[in-house]
Amino acid sequence: MDLGLQYPCSQIAIPRLSLRRHLLRIPGHALQLRSWQILKPLTRVGLQPTSKALYCRAPTRLLSRLGGVLTGLALPRWLRRPLLALYVWAFSVNMAEAAEEDLSGYRSLGELFRRPLKPWVRPIAPHDMVIPADGYIVHLGRVRRSRLEQVKGVTYSLESFLGPQDWREDGGRGLSPWWCRGHQLYQCIIYLAPDDYHHFHSPTDWHIQHRRHFPGSLMSVSPSVVRWIPGLFCHNERVVLSGEWAHGFFSLTAVGATNVGSIRIYCDQDLQTNCARHVQGCYHDLSYLDWAGPAGVPAPKGAGLGEFNLGSTIVLLFQGPRRFGFRTSAGCRVQVGQALGSL
Repeated sequence: MDLGLQYPCSQIAIPRLSLRRHLLRIPGHALQLRSWQILKPLTRVGLQPTSKALYCRAPTRLLSRLGGVLTGLALPRWLRRPLLALYVWAFSVNMAEAAEEDLSGYRSLGELFRRPLKPWVRPIAPHDMVIPADGYIVHLGRVRRSRLEQVKGVTYSLESFLGPQDWREDGGRGLSPWWCRGHQLYQCIIYLAPDDYHHFHSPTDWHIQHRRHFPGSLMSVSPSVVRWIPGLFCHNERVVLSGEWAHGFFSLTAVGATNVGSIRIYCDQDLQTNCARHVQGCYHDLSYLDWAGPAGVPAPKGAGLGEFNLGSTIVLLFQGPRRFGFRTSAGCRVQVGQALGSL
């Protein structure tokens, strides 16, 4: 069965919090909830430029560390079901897919965020590339003029996002390793909302050779904010996994977001994100070739790679033949294992 043709692809507005749908049932309720408006109060009095500047300078890393402490607190058993049920209701979480449906089995809110799913609810499509994470497709397509597209009409440079490619054996001679005859550079951005499954998986068969960790801000990555703040993905904390697949360069980047801001990579126990000792504006490299061998860490299609706490974003950037075609489009609601593209 071709799973790539079965999921809905209606061109809907990119998601807002499910809580908004519940609150709007209240007569006369005038709230317009978005996940980032808590830190953007001045827009209500018409101070848009000032509020943007304040939001960009807000202590999102500190707030996210505090959020991590709170979501990691062990809950007494009698409180688990009523408290966690409020989160499930507010964000319309589908607990029928969870490996553990009983809310009293989750010791903290953080465990609920990171809940594993029943193994059969995310089958892997037989295509060359599959969706790596549940969420919404924000943007996908070819990379043009070495500019990545954050959302339609908002771009940022390839090098500012990935950093210099001096870790490559060829020394990363500019951007030349990514451009060769008969191939193109492609990108795909997937936004994970608070109700989504927060694990991410390998989208194809490839080998991970290098990890680069960029400490940074932890602003919201909801599409509303992404449209509002240019270059947001280059400012936020992120972990870039780079390597090779059958058709050249391949990378998967996990972008952190407000609230907790934790990114975990299963094969990299040394990685620690959103730490107070990390300095923004620099990056930390680790070569997996030193311990995994000359090919790097194998990442079979569909295998688990890592997980987030709360919502975030996955950015795929890869080289492929010109005949590569995407099997989905921007605005689609997608799930792990569904068809992303084929040759």
